[in-house]
Amino acid sequence: MSNGNLLEINNLTVSVDDREILHNLNLSVKPGETAVIFGPNGGGKTTLLMSIMGFPRYRVIGGSIKFKEQDITHMPVDERARLGVGISFQRPPVVRGVKMRDMVLACLRRDDKEAERIVDELAQKSHMSNFLGRNINAGFSGGETKRSEMLQLLAQGPDLALLDEPESGVDLENISLIGQLINEVLGKIHPIRERSRSGLIISHTGHILDYVNARTGYVLCGGQIICDGDPHDILNTIKDKGYQECVVCLKK
Repeated sequence: MSNGNLLEINNLTVSVDDREILHNLNLSVKPGETAVIFGPNGGGKTTLLMSIMGFPRYRVIGGSIKFKEQDITHMPVDERARLGVGISFQRPPVVRGVKMRDMVLACLRRDDKEAERIVDELAQKSHMSNFLGRNINAGFSGGETKRSEMLQLLAQGPDLALLDEPESGVDLENISLIGQLINEVLGKIHPIRERSRSGLIISHTGHILDYVNARTGYVLCGGQIICDGDPHDILNTIKDKGYQECVVCLKK
């Protein structure tokens, strides 16, 4: 990519139910880069991911979103997914009448004789083998739901993975596995120079940084990116002074 960015967001303004949530937001992610977005509840973090993915409720009223140098600002969700954008929801819905196996096969986008074998391998890796015959997320615990999301992303293999609070609702036993699966989704098993997959992770607590290495951190507050830097430094500042310090910075 000529500008060196996989994702390029310029002056993005988004409204939800006629209320403006994001205001002239700018953000970029390079190929192979993992970035973490911190911010208080209600600051616009989830709205940003949903807007990148293209869900209709999140209406872009200004600015642009470019992915692989292609303007996707008004592109439908399914086209963005085919282009290489994937998402893991903080609270994914229960989908009754659709089996996990069928969803994973759809994400895999293969109809050859190897597809079933690959699904079984990915399910085993994500500890979801016993869930393939069940309705999606029906009766799943928090950890099982997150593993379900990771299984679908593993099958899709997106170039950009949008992860909304992957550690939320996950116990200590599951969070290590979730971290391993995220690292695989992002291709972190490969040397840095060979990585092409990128990640944009929302985290309120920063716990995911114990398991997934990120290069860049952002603080999203009041619908704007108000600072960026080393994610661990940002997290330490938040732990020490809280998000109120970010609000003070925004007013300056």
